[in-house]
Amino acid sequence: MKKANVVVLGGGTGLSVILRGLKTFPVDISAIVTVADDGGSSGRLRKELNIPPPGDIRNVLVALSEVEPLVEELFQHRFTNGNGLSGHSLGNLLLAGMTSITGDFAQGVREISRVLNVKGKVIPASNDSITLHAEYEDGSKVEGESNIPLAGKKIKRVFIEPAETKPMREAIQAIEEADLVVLGPGSLYTSVIPNILVSGMKEALERTDAWKVYICNVMTQPGETDNYTVSDHVRAIDDHSNAKLVDAVLFNTQTIPSSYVERYKSQGAVNVRVDAKELQDMGVQIIGDDLLLFDNDLVRHDPIKVSQRLVSLL
Repeated sequence: MKKANVVVLGGGTGLSVILRGLKTFPVDISAIVTVADDGGSSGRLRKELNIPPPGDIRNVLVALSEVEPLVEELFQHRFTNGNGLSGHSLGNLLLAGMTSITGDFAQGVREISRVLNVKGKVIPASNDSITLHAEYEDGSKVEGESNIPLAGKKIKRVFIEPAETKPMREAIQAIEEADLVVLGPGSLYTSVIPNILVSGMKEALERTDAWKVYICNVMTQPGETDNYTVSDHVRAIDDHSNAKLVDAVLFNTQTIPSSYVERYKSQGAVNVRVDAKELQDMGVQIIGDDLLLFDNDLVRHDPIKVSQRLVSLL
């Protein structure tokens, strides 16, 4: 029997969390990963070698890999000293090296996928570096993904340069052939939306027959989604694509212990409120479930619970 094709778009830790769960189910996974990161090790390699930032791709490769824990640890190892090495993760350097050997970032990702025995396909949204910009409600603008949340102002829109960035043909094809498309979870403006802004992506998302499900973040993100409700998240995605992209939204209904709520509040984050009436008016189907995992001091999506719920939609 043919396995269902599940395409997941995003970046950051949110995407990796979901993929760790999804790879345990009998589905074919394609992960389309944003290339707009410009901070830390990724940002340095991007500037010095003129390659797309490898960090988000590295995390996704590791999440989908089927290797010994020690190999995973090695790939994620970050050097803490050494002139020029400090701050770099070994996986980022290997991706940079493979890009240099093959002469092509996407090809480098494919080769490393083989080395790591990756379950599924990891596809950069574009083979070029993208610079993310934001325009705020007050008209001011900022350049660089890592700078966007720092302004602490309400975001009006984000946009990419170059504006006509070529998508990966493989990414477009994966979306067109998908049985389910998953957006998020992850930072709304800096992980999820940048993928949609790459030329041809939103058209592919409009064309596909697949159901498009957005996994909403559990907590607001300071400097990005302050006071946002679930419908505000969905509206931002639709506004940036000039289309109704989201068919359904998956959100958490599990109660968060008050100690966690207080800790997040002290950092300026609150629980994302579900405004069911607004979502219904927008024609978005609402899927609520217990989806959480409490990890040290963090509220996270539980990879298995979320994946089970997604697979049940097929």
